[in-house]
This record gives sequence, structure tokens and C-alpha cells, in this order.
Amino acid sequence: MDSILTDLFESVIQGRSDQATAHVQSALQQGVPVEEILQKGLVAAMSEVGDRFEKGEFYVPEMLIAARAMQAGMGLLRPHLIDSGVEAAGIAVLGTVKGDLHDIGKNLVAMMLEGAGFDIIDLGTDVAPQLFAETVREKHADIVGMSALLTTTMQSMKMTIEAIEDLGWRDKVKIMVGGAPLTEEFAHEIGADGYAPDASRAVALAKSWVK
Repeated sequence: MDSILTDLFESVIQGRSDQATAHVQSALQQGVPVEEILQKGLVAAMSEVGDRFEKGEFYVPEMLIAARAMQAGMGLLRPHLIDSGVEAAGIAVLGTVKGDLHDIGKNLVAMMLEGAGFDIIDLGTDVAPQLFAETVREKHADIVGMSALLTTTMQSMKMTIEAIEDLGWRDKVKIMVGGAPLTEEFAHEIGADGYAPDASRAVALAKSWVK
């Protein structure tokens, strides 16, 4: 790996946003291909962060600061990605379901997925089933990610899946769910394709679906 990409990789893992943007800028000035900056610098770093989380070497705070550093670098890189026509890994529509305003987990998943090369459409919190469904159809999404932290809002996930089915889009999109009260069994009961207990596994699941 070029030294500038190694420096970028390390700055993201260490959560140093200023350094990450500086290294992206340097790489661009040195003529490093945009896709290499993305894949070998940002995506590789977030993959390493996910691996360290899985091994118990990183915890949520470390993941958050690394994801913020990645986003800082991505903010500088994004216009160049668009100009160069680099394709995203996929399109993911994310949101916290109707009646629920919790968003820390959903935000971390959004940042980690962006770090894995996905285009993210974040609908925010308290998202109605119809808005999920219409966005999936409008954006031709590959993945839907729904979050809930309250047991009282879990059924909104089932209603969202039904809304996607009603628009005839269910067989065109993969659906993952997550949140503290959820289980793998519940995900299967409501017809979701997968359950992710944390952001690292949400990324692994999403990547397995778009290979």
C-alpha cells in the first residue's frame, strides 16, 4: 500500500478526522486513483475497525470515532467518486421505525455501511412504513435497514415489510433489522432477511447480500 494510503488507513482507525481529510487531500494531489483512496484507505480501515470490534479489541466509542474520521475523509472524496463514476457497493435505505426516536445505533450502522462503500439514504427516526416503501421503490434500493429500541415499536417493522410487499418490491430488496429488544427469531417471524445485533455484523450481512 502506498505510504499516503497507509497513513489514511491509520488515521481512520485512530479516529483522527483532521488527519484523515489531510491524507485524502494529499492522495488526490498526488494523483492516487479515487477508487484506491476509497478501497485501500477508507473501506479497508473500516473493515479493520469491524474486525477489531468482533475480537473485543474495539468497543462502540472506538467505532464511532473511527466512523466519524472516515466520514470526514469521505466528505472530501465524495465529489471525486461521483465525477469518476465509481459505483457504490449498493444502495441502503435506513431508518428508525414509526413511533421510535432512538438513533445512535442506526447512525453508527449508517456510518459503517458508508465506510464499506454503500450509498446511504438515512430517513431518520419515527419513519412511517409507507415512507420506507416509497423510498425503496424510488431509489431502487438494494437493502433496507430498520432499527427499533422500544418493544412497543417492533411491530412497525412488520408493517414496513408489508408496505414494501404492497408496492411489489419485496423480492427486489433485502431487509435487515436491529435494536436492543430484537432477536433472530423475531426477524424471521416478521419476514426480514436478516438480523444484526451490532453495526459490525450489519455491515457483514449487507456485504454478503451484494457480492
